[in-house]
Amino acid sequence: MPVGKVRLSPLITQERLRELLTYDPISGLFQWRVRRGGKRAGSVAGCTGGPNGSVVIRVDYVLYLAHRLAWFYTTGSWPNPEIDHKDGDEGNNVWTNLREATQAQNMQNTKHRSNNVSGYRGVSRFRDKWQASIGLNGKSFHLGYFVDPEEAHAAYLSAKARLHTFNPTVRGLEG
Repeated sequence: MPVGKVRLSPLITQERLRELLTYDPISGLFQWRVRRGGKRAGSVAGCTGGPNGSVVIRVDYVLYLAHRLAWFYTTGSWPNPEIDHKDGDEGNNVWTNLREATQAQNMQNTKHRSNNVSGYRGVSRFRDKWQASIGLNGKSFHLGYFVDPEEAHAAYLSAKARLHTFNPTVRGLEG
């Protein structure tokens, strides 16, 4: 389904949201309370198709990101400004996986890019060496050149532990 623009500003009220949908904080899924078009009451609402594999739900002709709706449904207030998925999976809207974050904090919890040849976040090839770098507050910091990618990754992880205080944990090779 082509998504087009996804609504980031609040238009729906919590009362209307709860009238139309239920949210299960354990599964992270929304279900319709009422029949909507071809969807039966009780069917799962939304589909994957938003930015980075996030779930979107069309409510009253407006597309919303499901993780923002989950926050609004549960707390009664819209997230300010963003929602971070702790495990990095944009489609996992289990309540314990969601937390408010600034854009800078959210960027601390991203996976390595798909075109990254090293397999490690913060590590890239530079001539015959491996270069380590880390981003913080919109700036990139060079951490050095290394013989192998594992050494460069170790330097990245050390810097991450010091600088990325919002998400000091490391998920596998992404770091």
